[in-house]
Amino acid sequence: MFGINGGELIVLLVVALVIVGPERLPHYAEQLAQLVKSVRRFAKGAQAQMREELGPEFDDIDWQKLDPRQYDPRRIVRDALSDVWDDDPAPKKNSGAHAASAPRATPPRASAATGVDLQKKGAAAPAAAPYDEDAT
Repeated sequence: MFGINGGELIVLLVVALVIVGPERLPHYAEQLAQLVKSVRRFAKGAQAQMREELGPEFDDIDWQKLDPRQYDPRRIVRDALSDVWDDDPAPKKNSGAHAASAPRATPPRASAATGVDLQKKGAAAPAAAPYDEDAT
């Protein structure tokens, strides 16, 4: 609890006893007990309100899954990507990764040497470079 072992807890209790004194200690212990009881009542009331508002869905919630100690970013990304890959249809034969990553040939707008717009002059745009899927 809070990273305190048994020996440190005893030392803290002895220091608290010395600081508070034996006259006021029962009063503070009673206040601490009342605080713990009120926190428990508040938590039970919040749980009852959630159960009432959510109805039967409250019992279906997997509370272990919502535990922040279970957070693993690698698992979350892996699960998200596996959902995406499972939803995609099988890739077509000609639309593999090579075709998607192949650069598209776009005709040049201007000549680098002259700055003249090749499309306005009616010059033919250069043909796209051949792409062979079997060669790569």
